[in-house]
Amino acid sequence: MYNLSMNKISPFIWFVDKAEEAADFYVNLFPGSRIVTTVKSPKATEEVTSRPTGSVMTIDLELSGSQFTFMNGGVSEGFNLPNGSVSFTITCENQEEVDKYWDAFSDGGKPIACGWIQDKFGVTWQVVPRVLQEYLKSDDPELVERVVACFMKMVKYDIAELEKAAKG
Repeated sequence: MYNLSMNKISPFIWFVDKAEEAADFYVNLFPGSRIVTTVKSPKATEEVTSRPTGSVMTIDLELSGSQFTFMNGGVSEGFNLPNGSVSFTITCENQEEVDKYWDAFSDGGKPIACGWIQDKFGVTWQVVPRVLQEYLKSDDPELVERVVACFMKMVKYDIAELEKAAKG
């Protein structure tokens, strides 16, 4: 495992068998990302996991500076993850960035609502423009009401529409 001193708490995601594919996908999608270490399954895991010796067991990676561990855990009772009960938020600076992530996750994924989308690996993301976060923190309750009414109708966020709603 990599040095956990950077983050005291970091996500660990159980995949049935696509940890390596998912890690490659995310590392290529998010700028400043890299695979840190890959741990292969030792012989001792074969009986419990049915994973062959030498196959990928865990992958430690950094995605835009955040540490993650992915594991090929196989099928196991009670571990039907990932699912939408846990999601990761991507704060986007502009529509181009929203579109980039949305398009990448849409390929084989499933759009949900209000900026939420599940990718082809079953991981749920929230693709959120920074400006929306700022509008929601406004001291103007009418502005917040207009923006919320606008975004509740959206699947993928449209910054121009959010700005129009904010202006009234």
